[in-house]
Amino acid sequence: MIPLSILDLTPIRQGGKVADTFKETVALARAAERLGFHRYWLVEHHNTPSVAGAATAVLMAHVAAHTSTIRIGAGGIMLPNHAPLMVAEQFGTLAALYPGRIDLGLGRGIASDAETLRALRRQPNDMGEFLQDVEELLNFLKPSIAGQRVRAIPGEGANVPVWILGSSLGGADLAARLGLPFAYASHFAPDQIDVALAAYRGRFKPSAYLQKPQVMLSLTVIAAETDEEARYLFSSAQAVTDAPLPPPVRDFEKRLDPKRLALTQNLFRHAVVGGPATVAKGMADFIARYRPDEVIAVTQIFDPEARARSFEILSAAAA
Repeated sequence: MIPLSILDLTPIRQGGKVADTFKETVALARAAERLGFHRYWLVEHHNTPSVAGAATAVLMAHVAAHTSTIRIGAGGIMLPNHAPLMVAEQFGTLAALYPGRIDLGLGRGIASDAETLRALRRQPNDMGEFLQDVEELLNFLKPSIAGQRVRAIPGEGANVPVWILGSSLGGADLAARLGLPFAYASHFAPDQIDVALAAYRGRFKPSAYLQKPQVMLSLTVIAAETDEEARYLFSSAQAVTDAPLPPPVRDFEKRLDPKRLALTQNLFRHAVVGGPATVAKGMADFIARYRPDEVIAVTQIFDPEARARSFEILSAAAA
């Protein structure tokens, strides 16, 4: 079986607090480690009442301090929000504190409102500089050379694995051009998965970082004791907005108007939702179709205990 990992969207639950989310994240990361998951990645969102993951590197350090073997990563750092030098320093620090356990996923991010962009000190059209920013960051993470005037200390020579994140052809093309591993966000962008994977694999150029293509695919996975219970738990993810994560409701899809139902079903058309047998088959079918080197599961469940149980069922089903 290929490696399985977890992408934690750090949901703030309805009626909960940010501090609760962070406690749940630590407990879930520890559970994932016990179950043998390969990585535990955390997100970066800003001005989003449903997501606690904003200071990604800080939260990574906290989770890494409470685990011992599982890889901890950013899924990812939205590079237009940051100076490449500062990212190199942050991840060089993490790599020094937790050797061999830190991953750095880099994304462009998605369009945000003008006020948030201004608060982040973003510049117009700065997403167009993503390639240059990635190359600058990669250079800061290399060993320094004689005469180099600006160095990432810590950071230089840190050997932190860098992934390119994407939800379209652009990210795939960039990862292929730079010879870096590629993580595709199929949990929220299913439409371009085929063309993105074909482009990445077909255009990949071997590099000092990677000799052959390496693909990780995100996948919504909601596992429970029965298919019916899993569909019930899944309703929280189906109903998610920028507001805090809502509790599940029975027969959620029957309550939707046909247009909203069609949109929801299309968005989650790759989701694996069900009891152990359903999850095992769904995972096998997804892997056979897209041939990823790794799957990173996204599990938006309101109840943290049910979420941990979903991890257990997924781990056993994929064994």
